[in-house]
Amino acid sequence: MAEPEPELKKPWVETPLIESAALSRAAGCKILLKLENLQPSGSFKSRGIGNLMLQAILRHSSPSGIHFYSSSGGNAGLACVTAARTLGYRSTVIVPLSTKPFMIAKIRTAGATEVVQIGATWAEADKYLREEILANDKDGVYVPPFDHPDIWQGASSMVEEIASQMSGAKPDAVVCSVGGGGLFNGVVQGLDKQRWGDVPVIAVETEGADSLHASLKAEKLVTLPGISSIATSLGATRVAEKAFEHGQRSNVKSVVLSDAEAAMGCWRLADDERLLVETACGVSVALCYDGRLKKLLPDLTPESKVVVVVCGGSNVTLEMLAGFRREYGYVEKIATSDEGVPSTLSAPNDYTTG
Repeated sequence: MAEPEPELKKPWVETPLIESAALSRAAGCKILLKLENLQPSGSFKSRGIGNLMLQAILRHSSPSGIHFYSSSGGNAGLACVTAARTLGYRSTVIVPLSTKPFMIAKIRTAGATEVVQIGATWAEADKYLREEILANDKDGVYVPPFDHPDIWQGASSMVEEIASQMSGAKPDAVVCSVGGGGLFNGVVQGLDKQRWGDVPVIAVETEGADSLHASLKAEKLVTLPGISSIATSLGATRVAEKAFEHGQRSNVKSVVLSDAEAAMGCWRLADDERLLVETACGVSVALCYDGRLKKLLPDLTPESKVVVVVCGGSNVTLEMLAGFRREYGYVEKIATSDEGVPSTLSAPNDYTTG
């Protein structure tokens, strides 16, 4: 990966890798949380999108006039704006009319030069960006959300940090969420770089946003008819071709959980570790509870070390978590044996005894 020029500040940060006593107790092994929710944009996307933008500047013959454009009203757009501000460049985000005011406010506050709302869907907003704006801006640089080698390379830096933070010891597994495949590709490529290609990678999706799992099941790339999951940040109807390729490796396990389980992962992480994340992240955390991880990896011991990428996400509030618990609290009625784990004890009585 090319290093930034002296005057360019790297638009992502090294994040902590911490052992969670609560999640370790629930999972029956050592759970190490890679806290990507602490990136400047609030998610892991600061790495990949930040690297793509950095490389665009370094490659450009006259970079001073660059204007970055994103069509994501979610974490990718927020990462674009945050990185542009750090690097000292302009950024515009084009979003569909359905984008929540909460996220538009976040993007504006992060420093967007402009936020344009147009079109009923992301596809319409993206088409407008490409055909009407970028076609008329010779210095415009398109920032894709996940499908680009520079994005995967940036995301892979996370594994370099993990190797250093674990003093070179190899993790027994890595758990990460999969949307379009930017994070997943980065994790796999990072493991390869460390010569850890045999480390199991648990690639987690939600029902209704499971484009990787559907492609692997069909043994070909498929496009979902739509996204029905509440984990909208995982809402790529078609994964990157490289993600499909990586998903076929023998060390990769594709797992699909329900929206209820993803929501449960969010509120239990909040109760256990005081961390607020989207359901797109909560679905990976959910594997640590109620014996799910042991079913996938039965050879895990109390000394096994499993890294869970806390990918973060900004589309979450306390009110949303409370709503999830009201709607999906029934999953706590079927909890198994997470005895003594704080988030088990914090569950409302009517969820656990009814």
